[in-house]
Amino acid sequence: MKPRYVVDTNVLIAASAGDPVAPADIDATPDDPTLRAEVWRWLEEFRASPSRLVLDFGGEIYGEYCHKLGFNDFGRQVVIEKWSTVAVDDVDLKPNGDSYDVMPATLTPIIHDLDDRKTVAAAVAAQDAHGECPIAFAGDTDWHGWEQGLNAHGLILEPIIRAWSWAKYQEKLTRTARASP
Repeated sequence: MKPRYVVDTNVLIAASAGDPVAPADIDATPDDPTLRAEVWRWLEEFRASPSRLVLDFGGEIYGEYCHKLGFNDFGRQVVIEKWSTVAVDDVDLKPNGDSYDVMPATLTPIIHDLDDRKTVAAAVAAQDAHGECPIAFAGDTDWHGWEQGLNAHGLILEPIIRAWSWAKYQEKLTRTARASP
């Protein structure tokens, strides 16, 4: 575990669906129970570790978590526990059009998913303030396509189920190539 992480919402969703005690009945990717259990194990290790969770003062990241998860879902409870143990680093995100002041302009065209821009901006702000801050992800394969651009700005990714997400990303590229004239 690294000292801190921005955790993409898909990690909390998949871990909640894969919770061995009280699995949430929610739409989660991947749908394979073994992979969900792997994501759950990562989030459980994160929960028990001294690693810090990065959130934003404006509550955009937590708001997305709340929109996608119920109060008692495992992923949301991990966030609450990190707060209650003072293991959260808050960063200031100032919106700038469809991006954020802290996010390098060269990343704006790369990160096409507007919801993921807050995640990137939080990682940039946390890295500037505290040092290394990976973005942990599971079911959202777009991160693989953005990795080179993110790395150019010193940002790193932590794909929790790398083999699965990389294969899904490659399938997506193949479908896109076939659909192009």
